[in-house]
Amino acid sequence: MVDVDASYAEIARRPSQIVMRRLFGSGIPWWSLLIFSLVVVAAIGGDNITPHDPNGLDLGSAFKPPSWLEGGSIDYLLGTDNLGRDIFSRIMAGASVTLTVAIYAIVISGGIGALIGMVSGYFGGVVDTIIMRVVDIQMSIPSLALALVIATVLSPSLTTVIVVISITYWTWYARIIRGEILSLKERDYVALAKVAGCSTATIFVRHLLPNILNTLLVLASLQVGQVIIFEASLSFLGLGIQSPDVSWGLMLADARNYIGNAWWAITLPGVAIMLTCLSANLIGDWLRDTLDPKRRQL
Repeated sequence: MVDVDASYAEIARRPSQIVMRRLFGSGIPWWSLLIFSLVVVAAIGGDNITPHDPNGLDLGSAFKPPSWLEGGSIDYLLGTDNLGRDIFSRIMAGASVTLTVAIYAIVISGGIGALIGMVSGYFGGVVDTIIMRVVDIQMSIPSLALALVIATVLSPSLTTVIVVISITYWTWYARIIRGEILSLKERDYVALAKVAGCSTATIFVRHLLPNILNTLLVLASLQVGQVIIFEASLSFLGLGIQSPDVSWGLMLADARNYIGNAWWAITLPGVAIMLTCLSANLIGDWLRDTLDPKRRQL
């Protein structure tokens, strides 16, 4: 028979070991972490670590195949596009734009959604009803259609993409965080804080926010892949990132007319999008299983 008190006493004595065991136990998506780490390194390094100028034109080297195909060269590892630009360098440069959009959009949409969700769940009543009806209305509108309308009104740019994604995705955070707050506000420590005279802001910051951080982290990690695809879609349609900036979606748009004689120009950026999204989703699943008390094992 398991001695529960003894088990929790051991946990209390070794909290750091428990956390490390949860994070680095079995089931770690090593390949996903490696792929995503390479994307982060490419994004941080940017043009400083690319083998060629991402926007450097060389019409004499146009449509060079990848190095492993006949006619390929090690100087152009993944080949070149219709203007002779190195695809490998452009993929690395595009990682910077992609992660910049993902970070800003997730932080903004997550912050707005979390705050609105906390207000809705905590106060309830008319406030909750109004906020949730607004959420329902926005969620009933197809995300891409809403994004296209907003992007059409605003001039295409990096800032526009971030604004569009933030406006589109805050509802996801608001609905989930509201559900968390509905449960948390009934806990004894929240009731005691009210009795002690703590302000609403204090309750939010000290008692509610720390208890939803795990949920926010998991939601953010799971949203990375969606944001990347969303940004690529807007750029592909000409409503997102514009030249001379480099974006994976813009690379797809530039190469779509040459898919017949230079398949690598459109396929390889697509593979970069797929691997990055897949690795981000697998990391998000791992964090969910690790941080969710109902799933994790001590």
